[in-house]
Amino acid sequence: MDSLLIKGGVPLHGEVQISGAKNAVLPLMAATLLTREPCVIRRVPNLSDVRFMGQILEWLGAKVESKGDTVRIQATKVKGHADYELVRQMRGSVCILGPLLARLHHAAVSLPGGCVIGARPINLHLKGLAALGAKITIEEGYVEAVSRKLTGAPMFLGGRAGSTVLGTANVMMAATLAEGVTVIESAACEPEVVDLANFLNAMGARITGAGSPTLTVVGVKELHGAEHEVIPDRIEAATYAIAAAATNGEVSLRGARPEHLHAVLDKLDEAGVEVQRRATSLLVRRRKRLNAVDVTTLPYAGFPTDVQAQFMALMTLTPGISIITERIFESRFMHVSELARLGADIEIEGPSAIIKGGRRLSGAPVMASDLRASAALVIAGLAARGTTQVNRVYHLDRGYEHMDTKLRKLGARIQRVEE
Repeated sequence: MDSLLIKGGVPLHGEVQISGAKNAVLPLMAATLLTREPCVIRRVPNLSDVRFMGQILEWLGAKVESKGDTVRIQATKVKGHADYELVRQMRGSVCILGPLLARLHHAAVSLPGGCVIGARPINLHLKGLAALGAKITIEEGYVEAVSRKLTGAPMFLGGRAGSTVLGTANVMMAATLAEGVTVIESAACEPEVVDLANFLNAMGARITGAGSPTLTVVGVKELHGAEHEVIPDRIEAATYAIAAAATNGEVSLRGARPEHLHAVLDKLDEAGVEVQRRATSLLVRRRKRLNAVDVTTLPYAGFPTDVQAQFMALMTLTPGISIITERIFESRFMHVSELARLGADIEIEGPSAIIKGGRRLSGAPVMASDLRASAALVIAGLAARGTTQVNRVYHLDRGYEHMDTKLRKLGARIQRVEE
């Protein structure tokens, strides 16, 4: 396993290209299972999760060809039983369930894995597919869905923490080939859901309302091939914006879409970070001083849970007391103990973290527990005095394309080493 060695204290300066969105590309790749014709997806990030999804599609029988940031997929003939060892390693792989069910009328997929950030059941996925007419069973670690015919239906997919992004994607994909009309209430509104709907419509689907809580799918008999470009990764953009602020630098985020980042940009502004919107980029730099800010994570368009850890790293550097409340995943504070190793003063009270900021952080060995925690520790290490070693960065490689390389181009003293 690799680790990152970071010698902190250097302000980041320059321009960074924002990659395609990891949370968008995985469902897009799964959607290619809905047609026998070839599909081309552009701006695909080079991530371990993307490679895993490619392996899963190949195991199912699809032909996957990659050239640069373009992936061509043709699923002429596929099987409905996914490999246990592949699927269990990545939560996003569960989104093959809906397309396989729609095309083959049966699918068996193992219960998914991924980052350990709290309970993330797929009950809403199964509820939606059952509403379309599927019979669902769970045995020996597998979810099996069978249906002679899928029929459109009204359904409510709201859960304890709000809407489900992957659940909305799964049901939406299955509904494209169902007979009749499907209306999903409390659908996820994330840009990644809109991106998937745009791709499906380009394939011949009839989807309206994407990006709103009410999403309507009129089923069609078949879908065809299409070409699509993945949206920029809003979480990667937010991460580099926070890194620029934490190091008192100035960074241009090329390709970032401000309309996907309203909540993050609002909190950065409140914290004393200036963000200038330009034609094709965002310029981020700190004002004279940082201000303590309270944050509560919420479903889109609220503050994203995937930026909570990174923003907490920024608040550890900010004089005053800030409170970060996690409303999406109950175990997403595993980075707190590692930030404490660097000198942060953070206390957990229920769903909230109370940060007494302003202390100077100092480098130390830390352990990444999940994808976004890894990014938070990198940001803290960039701002800390001395050397920080971030271990288990395979988590980071799941969602950030060549992060160490991009940071070096911004002036960071960072190198990847084998543990």
